[in-house]
Amino acid sequence: MIGSRSMETTSPRVFVYGSFCEGMVHYAKISRFLEDIRPARVRGSAYRLEVGYPVYLQQGEDWVPGQSVRVRAPDVLFPILDEWNGFSPLRPEKSLFLKVEVEVTLVDSGHVEKAFTYALNPSKLPKTAQLIEGGDWKGALAKAPSLVDTLTDRQIEYIGRLGSSTGRQIVPIDLQLYRELMKLDLIVDKGRRLALSALGKEVYRYLP
Repeated sequence: MIGSRSMETTSPRVFVYGSFCEGMVHYAKISRFLEDIRPARVRGSAYRLEVGYPVYLQQGEDWVPGQSVRVRAPDVLFPILDEWNGFSPLRPEKSLFLKVEVEVTLVDSGHVEKAFTYALNPSKLPKTAQLIEGGDWKGALAKAPSLVDTLTDRQIEYIGRLGSSTGRQIVPIDLQLYRELMKLDLIVDKGRRLALSALGKEVYRYLP
C-alpha cells in the first residue's frame, strides 16, 4: 500500500483501467496529465459493479487489461485520483480504494515494469458485484453496456441535477421521468423531495 509521499516522484507510471482508459467516460478528467500511453495488463481480478463498470482487486491470477501511462504534474493529478477513488493516505485501511504498486506487463513488448494503481479495498467489495471471468472487463462491457449507456439524455440530465444539488434543494420532475427512474431504482422518494438511491449515486459517479 502506498502513501502520498511515495507518489512524489518524477513522471511516475500509473496503470489505469475501466472508466479512466482512453476513450472511456472519465478519460477527459485526466488526459491533460498523461503521456506515453501503452496497452498493458496486470495480474489480479476484475469485478463488474451494478452500474456496469469494473473494479480491480489485487487478488487472483486473471489478466486485467488497461493502460500504462506516464504522468506529468503528479502532485496535481494524484490528489484528484485519490479523491475520486476515496483513498485517504491518513486512513488507507478505511479507504474505498487502496493506492498500490503493481507489476504491469506491456501488451506490445511483454516488458514488465512497476506502476501505481488504485485497487478496490477487498472489504469494500459490494455484494452485488460480479466476478468477470478472465478479468476481461472490456469484453464484458461490449456484451452488456454499462447502466449509464442505457439511460436517455433526460434521465442523465436529471441524475446530474440531483447529484449536484445540495441540502434540501428541491429539483422538479415530471411524472413520466419519476416512474422511469423509480423503476430503475435510481431515485428514492423522501416525501418533500427526491434523492439518488445508492445505485443512483454510483451512476452519478460515472456520468460524462
